[in-house]
Amino acid sequence: MTLGDKLRSLRAVEGSLRGLGRPMTQLELTRAMKREVGRGLSQAYLSQIEGGSRPHLTQATRELLARFFRVYPGFLVDDPEGYSLGLRSDLRATDAKVDRWLYAGVQEFPVDPELSEALLTIAEVPDSRQALLLLAEILRAPGLGDRLSEVLRPAPIPRSDRPPPSPSSFRN
Repeated sequence: MTLGDKLRSLRAVEGSLRGLGRPMTQLELTRAMKREVGRGLSQAYLSQIEGGSRPHLTQATRELLARFFRVYPGFLVDDPEGYSLGLRSDLRATDAKVDRWLYAGVQEFPVDPELSEALLTIAEVPDSRQALLLLAEILRAPGLGDRLSEVLRPAPIPRSDRPPPSPSSFRN
């Protein structure tokens, strides 16, 4: 699959996720990138990439597209000659489904940024399926989830319970 094919496919998925019932147009994509990521590409540049006249991306462009589409930047290259999707194992296909499900969850909970960030973090680890299985084991172990939560996300100390600052903390 070429880079252009992948971008057209990602526009189709993104259009579906946004409820358009069709692929996002190149213009819709460039506008959404500027609005949601703060930077974007021109429609003409995107057209050149998809059309194959710009077969290689700069690192900045690759990272921008990867961030917007929530894919690994290494995905945004032409596949090697002879590469076949049929060579993937069933487990890899399952991993891809898990990742799509996690990315869809990020889109599903925009009002809960902590949950969206957690889903995105899991989706971006190399083996998200294994990460979810590990989380299940942590939650099955009595008290382990609570102990880890205390260590990794300690509750803030109420202002009235904080010790007064020491004089040395005011030095430059």
